[in-house]
Amino acid sequence: MANLVVDIGNTALKAAWADGVTLGKTFRYQGERMTDFILSIAGKSRPDVLVVSSVREISQEDSFRMAAVCGRLVTIDSANKDIYREKGVPGYVSPDRLASIIAAGYLFKGKGCTIFDFGTTLTVDFLDPDGLYEGGNISPGCRTRFKALNRYSRSLPLLDTPDVVSEKGSSLAGSIESGVISGIMFEIKGYFDMYPENIVIFTGGDAIYFAKRVKKAIFVVCNLVLMGLAILADEYVG
Repeated sequence: MANLVVDIGNTALKAAWADGVTLGKTFRYQGERMTDFILSIAGKSRPDVLVVSSVREISQEDSFRMAAVCGRLVTIDSANKDIYREKGVPGYVSPDRLASIIAAGYLFKGKGCTIFDFGTTLTVDFLDPDGLYEGGNISPGCRTRFKALNRYSRSLPLLDTPDVVSEKGSSLAGSIESGVISGIMFEIKGYFDMYPENIVIFTGGDAIYFAKRVKKAIFVVCNLVLMGLAILADEYVG
């Protein structure tokens, strides 16, 4: 038995084969032909269940094409909200966040959770000890903040995430770097203080970068979204 799980995000596609809830080989793709890429993977070894979550609405044509290369197709996008109702999560939550919520509830049963996803946006979601969704927040992600400063100010250069950050900037570049990274760190600490008893999970592209900068014990689960999709896929087997 093998399932294929796919997460189409704001900037890239991530996919993995899954045996039950265990992830196998993973893939990453950035480009315009995402459906063709999915078909190239699924067509080589027909998955029992293909789960595709997408921040963009999946067209009917693409759904038909993907359904033809798997035993069962499950799509999660703005037009398919049944899974949200089943999981007790409001429909405005993006599919990747839904998957992270499912995975956190599975990994840490009986524990309250605070889930940080460091990507294009910085999302923070909260689960109570019964696994019920309590809500969440969205702010610009790390690189999005650097891009915004450059785009909306004529005098500020475009910078990337620095390896070393000073508490106080002593140059223009240093001031931007310290301002962005320190600002995110203050946000993180604020959420820690709101729910000190919660299990804390970091995921997303910048998870390790910020995990190295916190003193609190946390869990870094880089493939949390794909794990949540694998859990969903396993529920549809049979």
